[in-house]
Amino acid sequence: MSAAVFTAPAAAKDVTRMRHALRAAARGLHVVPTGPEVWGWQGRTLGRRAGASWLRVVSVPTENAGGRLWEGTALADTALPRAIPRPRLRNLLDWTAGPHSYRAELTELITTPAVTAGSPVLEHDPALPDAWWQELRAATRALAAVPTGREAVRQSWVDQNFRTFLGIDPIRISDHTTGHADLHWANLTSPTLTILDWEGWGRMPVGYDPGLLHAYSLPVPAVAARVREEFAHVLDTPAGRAGELVALGQLLQACSRGVHPLLAPLVARRAEELTGVPAPTH
Repeated sequence: MSAAVFTAPAAAKDVTRMRHALRAAARGLHVVPTGPEVWGWQGRTLGRRAGASWLRVVSVPTENAGGRLWEGTALADTALPRAIPRPRLRNLLDWTAGPHSYRAELTELITTPAVTAGSPVLEHDPALPDAWWQELRAATRALAAVPTGREAVRQSWVDQNFRTFLGIDPIRISDHTTGHADLHWANLTSPTLTILDWEGWGRMPVGYDPGLLHAYSLPVPAVAARVREEFAHVLDTPAGRAGELVALGQLLQACSRGVHPLLAPLVARRAEELTGVPAPTH
């Protein structure tokens, strides 16, 4: 799970490098970027509109190229049913330049805006219609039925981090499903639902996705309550509560690094409601 911080890289040289990479991708894929820059998580990605497509470049150290996050978008395009509303992948381009490797993804342009921009945290009630919630539930059901060997959330993370961030002994996750792994408000569009950013999808604890979405909704209690209502069949079960705890723990880990300072006490309070133990402070 990426606790998203949508900003350009801190170093000017990395900003220049990513802009150069996006121009190289545009040449290689024969498109012309026309829209404003959109930076992804901690400046690791850079995207721009390119005609009727969206061009996004992902950058990683060369030794980290490949693997789950690198391949997620392409695998989602082929492995997931079209009933799950998401952008279609149109082309890929990979290359390496010095210590960095790049993957350019050319996808269908989605013009419907995300519920939030610049942050995954909800700040006001978007007044989503009942049909939108029905579509989201249907999409998560279709996704849950997809078999995959991709691990989005590992038991090893639980074993290593539950005491540190939740103050409780690790639990054994026995109920799994297939999910998005980064289900937050900047990855959901409205009024028509499209689910964005599929790089991290895979197997995870039951309850992780709705638990994460609920956590990002906590600043707006009415929407948080709606999330719990729509996914009560998952969250109000022992397996669902376990998955929600994993999501809360990972979000608290991100908050300990300075991400989402206003959200942190709300997440800690929700974790204490589930465990009966105050979350450790960091």
